[in-house]
Amino acid sequence: MKIGLDIMGGDFAPDATVLGAILAYKAIADAKLVLIGDKDVAVKILQDNNFDPDNFEYVHTTEVIGMSEHPTKAVMQKPQSSISLGYQLLKEGKIDAFSSAGNTGAMLVGAMFSVKTISGVLRPAVTTAVPKLEGGLGILLDVGANADCKPEYLYQFGVLGSLFAELIYHIKSPKVGLVNIGEEEEKGNILSLAAYPLMKETTQFNFIGNVEGREIFSGQADVMVCDGFVGNVILKLAESLYEISMKKNLKDEFFERFNYETYGGSPILGINAPVVVGHGISNPEAIKNMVLLSKNMVDADLVNKIQQAFQ
Repeated sequence: MKIGLDIMGGDFAPDATVLGAILAYKAIADAKLVLIGDKDVAVKILQDNNFDPDNFEYVHTTEVIGMSEHPTKAVMQKPQSSISLGYQLLKEGKIDAFSSAGNTGAMLVGAMFSVKTISGVLRPAVTTAVPKLEGGLGILLDVGANADCKPEYLYQFGVLGSLFAELIYHIKSPKVGLVNIGEEEEKGNILSLAAYPLMKETTQFNFIGNVEGREIFSGQADVMVCDGFVGNVILKLAESLYEISMKKNLKDEFFERFNYETYGGSPILGINAPVVVGHGISNPEAIKNMVLLSKNMVDADLVNKIQQAFQ
């Protein structure tokens, strides 16, 4: 197995990404890391940290898609960027998974242009892990790929999220809830009112009904489905809880599990290859966990299982 890592992406790249690659190497026994970016810089960082550069493979480039660049234009105009090359390697089967903490929009556009959406999937979704109050994790999607959705998209997010929760987090028959402003079936906006009956009648996942905002962390549902606008608002709010707990010096195991470093990144579900997008401020620990999540997706044969579900 080969896992591609963009070492140029992220606010603290390449130092944080290369150091994260070292941590990932020490945690993985049966996978080879392919570092995509400036090889000369990477080798110097590795040597400065007394680490043998020959432990990695390299695809050299100095071209980078900046965090503020327009995603579509950047992908089209920078075919030799670390993100573009990563997707090219993934498309050609030279790596089995790809991770980057770089420009999120470029990662989404690159996925659509290269490995493409799985046949039958209307829109890919980005997911994030949500800590449960009593322990364990839930899944929230979409958290930013699709600000505007149709009811059919939400239904398919339920399928994608259920498979991810079962195969990656080993949750048996995950409970899928629709994020809404009330528990009653007749509550909600036009989108949720139209999505509810689609999800209620399905046999593809275990639908339990609506989930209110106050129940996001309760464990009532294992998979929580919403459009990307709502999901991103919830995600940013959840991230702020960890920051607030640190500023207030609140030492609590539950709040510590809001730390993005623990989860590494957000998978893009519904495309024909395992891809994980990391937080722009990822440190070495977060980079390591991003790589480990990529490996877990390959080990679980997640993409093939999703393809089968949408045949």
